[in-house]
Amino acid sequence: MLQENIDKEIKTAMLAKDNVRLRGLRAIKAAILLAKTEKGGGEVMTEDAEIKVLQKLAKQRKESAEIYKTQNREDLYQIEAEELEVIEAFLPKQLGREEIVAVVKEVIASTGASSVKDMGKVMGVANKELAGKADGRTISEVVKELLS
Repeated sequence: MLQENIDKEIKTAMLAKDNVRLRGLRAIKAAILLAKTEKGGGEVMTEDAEIKVLQKLAKQRKESAEIYKTQNREDLYQIEAEELEVIEAFLPKQLGREEIVAVVKEVIASTGASSVKDMGKVMGVANKELAGKADGRTISEVVKELLS
């Protein structure tokens, strides 16, 4: 499903001579193909698996961009930021901090967690509920903050 969409987008970007978008799309296609071959040839990927691949790509781009920014490599930072923008267009809309806090509060109430000792239990449920909608670092920060 995502791969077909990416293939169409690549053709459109090639016709439009949009090299920035094309670079990001090719990175997505390569990651999907790699993920398929890792799990066993020709396997159809689930939507969750596709989202995980995209999240991994986005995380890599963010980390690289941060490193390039601290090293004053604006040229390399720009490339990572452009690719990140293309990748994020295919990810589900990310929740804001307030929305994450609301979900985590519900999880804490449903699990009966009362202290930081229960963080693992809360993180497990929160990660499942927020899969694809928030990054793990933010979820962890919110859980730690609410359990402290």
